[in-house]
Amino acid sequence: MKELEEGLDLKLDFNKLEKAVGQSKGIIPVAVQHADTHEVILVAYTNELAFRKTIETKSLVLWSTSRNELWEKGRTSGETFDLVEARVNCEQNSLLYRVRPRRGAICHTKNQAGQPRNCYYRRIDFATGKLVNMDV
Repeated sequence: MKELEEGLDLKLDFNKLEKAVGQSKGIIPVAVQHADTHEVILVAYTNELAFRKTIETKSLVLWSTSRNELWEKGRTSGETFDLVEARVNCEQNSLLYRVRPRRGAICHTKNQAGQPRNCYYRRIDFATGKLVNMDV
């Protein structure tokens, strides 16, 4: 079990953006939303190369700040996405990609039944500060 992905302790990485910007110049955040259900799938980053590749291929391509390389979401797990629409915010410093999963699944993590789930599968219990897994 991967503690960060499956554990119930809240361990927010408030330094992620600082680390990402230090390693990856010229990036902006991208909110990725399921075009049909409107669920937020994930928040990631793009740079000019990843943006152009996404528009050109109509496939979800991002910039991995941890690996410092292009990242086609789902290439390893098989859970890839078609780009349906791209939107830009008012200040043109973030994007919203509306996507559709090609196989119907979303996250590289799986529940106990072995099914891929939405990446936002844990909620914060306000009383305890712990995480509650909503898709076991």
